[in-house]
Amino acid sequence: MLVLEYKLKGRTEQFERIDDAIRTALFVRNSCIRYWMDNKGIDKYKLSAYCKVLAKDFEWANKLNSMARQASADRAWAAISRFYSNCKKKIAGKKGFPRFKKRGHSVEYKTTGYKLSEDRKHITLTDGFEIGRLKLVGTYDLHFYQPNQIKRLRLVKRADGYYAQFIVDVERQIELEPTKQTLGLDVGLLHFYTDSNGEKVENPRFLRKAEKSLKRLQKRVSKKFKKGQKQSNNYKKARQKLARKHLKISRQRKDHAVKLARCVVQSSDLVAYEDLQVRNMVKNHKIAKSINDASWYQFREWLEYFGKVYGRATVAVAPHYTSQECSSCGRTVKKALSTRTHRCVCGAELCRDQNAALNILRKGLNTVGHTGINAWGETDLYLAEETTLDKSIR
Repeated sequence: MLVLEYKLKGRTEQFERIDDAIRTALFVRNSCIRYWMDNKGIDKYKLSAYCKVLAKDFEWANKLNSMARQASADRAWAAISRFYSNCKKKIAGKKGFPRFKKRGHSVEYKTTGYKLSEDRKHITLTDGFEIGRLKLVGTYDLHFYQPNQIKRLRLVKRADGYYAQFIVDVERQIELEPTKQTLGLDVGLLHFYTDSNGEKVENPRFLRKAEKSLKRLQKRVSKKFKKGQKQSNNYKKARQKLARKHLKISRQRKDHAVKLARCVVQSSDLVAYEDLQVRNMVKNHKIAKSINDASWYQFREWLEYFGKVYGRATVAVAPHYTSQECSSCGRTVKKALSTRTHRCVCGAELCRDQNAALNILRKGLNTVGHTGINAWGETDLYLAEETTLDKSIR
């Protein structure tokens, strides 16, 4: 699946109608959650059938396209099924019981409710909200894809405007020549990551650099806020500026993660990295802001995505004792976090993070070896022949 995003250009009243559609989709989603709470044991199909009841009981809910209502019910069922899955796996702590949402930011259509123009530069929303014709602004060309390949349309509201996302059913595969290189990555807060070759990438710290301007914008919002009264236009403008600043920071993080992950995957045939539980790590309030600012999990997601696109092997390994073990002899050399140099009695002396990256690479190669795939993504015929020979000897 590909997600092609365009910015929408239209009139103010059209965007107000999009807001109405988003609120209606949120209402359908929350109503399905309530219906599930009151009727235990219902399945996905009964939730979809309940959308007809909502359309019959509420006139304004009937304005939303029928498939858009079903998509909202699918969102409710996604939260329910995730809760069931967590209970079945007996995950410790909270299981993610479905909750009601106060605010919605998107509405999703399936295959009806909209129509593309012949030049693929305009879109017309045809449901009961009468949003009308909107211009698509973007660099992607929809002429490369057939109309039946567009499975869903999502209208998204952000701080800087409204966007249309087309979910296209297409396989993205790019073939590259093998580089005969392997790489282990150790992420950190001092440096974004240190690889097994000793190369280091600086941590951009987008949030830390923008804290001063964020503090100033937040102060303006607080001064213009009037408790218990209708908020002024100046308050809304100040809040909008603050939201745009946060949006810019999130886009900087994503751009950094995408470009870095693509570069890493293209330069190596195998990439090994730590299987970090970021959700548990951010419970430490002393380093939570720095961990979130580094966006390790987002970087990992893009590594795995580009690994599938380019046909590279990406392996997540357990991070336990990767900093304490010696990459040369395997001895355990205990060290505090402040100790940045690894020294062992075997004579090995190198950067602590590089030592960890070498251990991560070793674990990654061992993991790939057990799957019968070599470092360049090819079946290891020698291992297969050796296994067959061992069985014949036994």
